[in-house]
Amino acid sequence: MTYVVIDSCINCKYTDCVEVCPVDCFYEGENTLVIHPDECIDCGVCEPECPADAIRPDTEPGMESWVEMNRKYSEIWPVITQKKDPMPDAEKYDGETGKMEKYFSEAPGEGD
Repeated sequence: MTYVVIDSCINCKYTDCVEVCPVDCFYEGENTLVIHPDECIDCGVCEPECPADAIRPDTEPGMESWVEMNRKYSEIWPVITQKKDPMPDAEKYDGETGKMEKYFSEAPGEGD
């Protein structure tokens, strides 16, 4: 099992999760985060830290595409290990559905 970030993170990018990760397996895109599935040790400490409920175990139904998306971008985006401010309009986008199709950016974030 591994944990993955789903589209609830897009345009919110709360980083509470990266501070508690013992193995630094979070990577930062321009408007979202991902988890490297091969680096995640399945400890689960990140999941309850996410205010947007964007972290899920890969054992939930329908997570296969999220595992691949997280793998793809964690291999090209910079690692993030320190908490940063969320996106400026995070509260506006928190809870919105369909964010992958509407807002996802392939551009990398700044990382640490």
